[in-house]
Amino acid sequence: MEIVGLLSEYAQSKNGILLGVIALVYFLYRRYTRISISHIPGPEPESFWLGNLAELFQSQVGAPDFKWKQHFGDIVRIKGPFGEDRLVVSDPKAMQYIFQTAGYGFLKWPERTEISRVLMGRGLLWADGTIHKRQRKAMLPGFGTPESKAFVPIFLKAGSNLVAQWNDLLASSIDQSVELNVASWLSRATMDSLGEAAFDYHFGALENRENELMKAYFGLMSDTLGQPSRQAIFTQTVMPVWYLRLMSKYSNTRRMVHARHTAQLANDIAQSLIDMKSQALLLGKENKDILSLLVKANASENPASRLTDEEMLAQMRTLLLAGHETSSTSLVWCILEVARHPEVQTKLREEIRATERKLNGRDFTANDFDNMPYMAAVLKESMRFHPAVYQNYRMASHDVVLPLSKPITTTKGEMINELPVGKGTKFVLSIAAYNRNKEVFGEDADVFNPDRWFRGTEKKGPTLGVVGNLLTFAGGVRTCIGWRFAMYEMQSLLVEIVNNFELSPTRELDRLRREACLVMLPTLEGEEIKGENLPLRITIAGRD
Repeated sequence: MEIVGLLSEYAQSKNGILLGVIALVYFLYRRYTRISISHIPGPEPESFWLGNLAELFQSQVGAPDFKWKQHFGDIVRIKGPFGEDRLVVSDPKAMQYIFQTAGYGFLKWPERTEISRVLMGRGLLWADGTIHKRQRKAMLPGFGTPESKAFVPIFLKAGSNLVAQWNDLLASSIDQSVELNVASWLSRATMDSLGEAAFDYHFGALENRENELMKAYFGLMSDTLGQPSRQAIFTQTVMPVWYLRLMSKYSNTRRMVHARHTAQLANDIAQSLIDMKSQALLLGKENKDILSLLVKANASENPASRLTDEEMLAQMRTLLLAGHETSSTSLVWCILEVARHPEVQTKLREEIRATERKLNGRDFTANDFDNMPYMAAVLKESMRFHPAVYQNYRMASHDVVLPLSKPITTTKGEMINELPVGKGTKFVLSIAAYNRNKEVFGEDADVFNPDRWFRGTEKKGPTLGVVGNLLTFAGGVRTCIGWRFAMYEMQSLLVEIVNNFELSPTRELDRLRREACLVMLPTLEGEEIKGENLPLRITIAGRD
C-alpha cells in the first residue's frame, strides 16, 4: 500500500498509479537482465522506493560523495528506485574513459536531459551523439582563443562598473566599510559582461535597470532545482520522459511556472536579437559578439549542418543560463576563499599590482593574465575545492568494461582491476570527490592551498579536463565550449575586485551552505529561499 500512496501523491490519479506500476515492472526487468554490479561495495539504501537518491540529491554538495568515497573508495554502488544498482564514480582512470575515451558511449540520463530541455531548450547541454557533434561544430566560430581574448575589454568594463558601485557604497559608509551579498553583485556583473560579449546587449544589471528577463534568470536555478522534495526526486527518476514533458508543459507548480515564464522571455529576446543580427549580415554590417559570429557562420554552413531556428534560440538560452551561472558561481567561491585567507589575498594583490606597474597606463589584456601564475593557481584551486558543476550524470549506451586506477575489493572478497557494466547502467560522475583525490592532488587535498600548483611539473593521474586536469569544464567531446571565455571573464573580474578592495569574512558565514542546484550556489542556513547569498565585508585596499 505504501507504493500506491506514494504514487497517488505524485500523480493523484488512477492513471498515475498505473504508470507507476508499469515503471516498477520496467525497472525490475532492467535490474535482472543486465550485467550485475551488486558485488560492488556501497551504502545501505534508505528505502526501496528511492534507494540512496534522497541523500544524493537533498544533501549539500559533496556531503554524500565525500562520505561514500571515504568508506568505500572511488567506485561506489548505490541504489536507485526499486533496488536498481547505480555507480558513483570518482576513479581517475574510469573518469577518463567515460569523459574522453568512450566519446558518446555514455549518454546523459534521459530525465536530466529533460531538465536541460525545460531550462535551456534543445541546445548543447541537451544534445547527445551526432546532434551534439553538429551543434558543437556550428558553435565553435564564436569561442576560439582569439575571439575569447578579444572580449577581455568588455569583461574589464563590467569589473570597473562593479568597482564604481562599491566605491559609491563605501563613500556613504561612516566607517568606510560595508557588508555586501557578493554573490548577488557578481551574478549581476557576469550577466552584464555576458550580455555585451555574447549578444551586444546591455542588461544593465549593475545599475539595477528594470529588465524582466534579467529578473527572471536571477534565482532560476535555486528556485527550480534547489532542495528537491522526495516526490520530485521520485517523479523525475521513475516516470518516463514523455510524462515529465507533459508535466513541464501543464504543471502549475511555482517552479514550473517560473521555468516556463523565463523560457518564453528568453525565446522572445533571443529571436529579436537573431533577427537583428541576420538583417545586419544582409546589409554587410558585421559585429564581433558571439551571436553575430554564429549567425554569420550558420549562414555559410551546408544546410544539413546548420543550426535550426529552434536550436539557435536554445543556444542563446544555454549561454544565458549555463554560461552566466557557472562563471558567476565559480568566481563567488574563489572570492570566498580569498576573503578567508588574508595571506592568499595579499600575495594575489601583489602580483596584480606588480603586473599593473608594467602596463604604463594601459589596460590589462589576456596576455597579461596568461603571465600571472599566482592568479591562475588561485582560480584553479578554488575550482578544485568548490566545483561549480559538482556531478555529471551518464548512462552506458552498451555493455562495457570500465578500467580502474587501482584494484577494488568486491563484497565477495575478490580483487578486480576492471569492472564490467551493462547497457543502461546509470553513473553519477562525482567531480567533487575526484577533486579531493589525494593521489592526484596531494595528501592535503581536503585543504584549500593554491601553492599545490607550484609543486613541480610532474603530472599525476590520467588526462581529464582542459584547466588544471580539473573537470570544472567537463572533458572530451563534451568539454565546455566556452571555457576560455569563462576563464578570461573570471580573471578580469578577480583582478578588478582584489586590486581595489580588501575582502573579509562575516559571522553569517557560519551558516554558509553549498546548495546543490545543478550548479553549487552559496546560501545561508535558514534563508535558503532567498537564493544565493555570500555576505562579505568590503573595504578599500590601500596603496603604498
